[in-house]
Amino acid sequence: QVQLVESGGGLVQAGGSLRLSCAASGRTFSSYAMAWFRQAPGKEREFVARITRNGINTWYATSVKGRFAISRDDARNTAYLQMHSLKPEDSAVYYCAADTFGTTVGVVTSAAYDYWGQGTQVTVSS
Repeated sequence: QVQLVESGGGLVQAGGSLRLSCAASGRTFSSYAMAWFRQAPGKEREFVARITRNGINTWYATSVKGRFAISRDDARNTAYLQMHSLKPEDSAVYYCAADTFGTTVGVVTSAAYDYWGQGTQVTVSS
């Protein structure tokens, strides 16, 4: 079992920055990959970023590449999403997710992740 708790969301002006945190507990944090997804009202949940369990490899959605950075601190059992140059279209509920399966394909889909946090709201004003 893995429990995930996000924090760090809020209201920010366009062009601003936020850092989201995802605190994990339960199973050994360093043993699984982590990801961030987001869901805006009336839209499907979409992939944002993923980091492997060793932190070496990362993936990003095209829409956030170059602006967002995913990282992890295994000593703190925490994953992060640093967001820069925020745009109004980045507004959404952001969820962190854990992949304890060791998925190697389809990692941008929700099905690859078996544990989810409750989400944190990010609102970017224009």
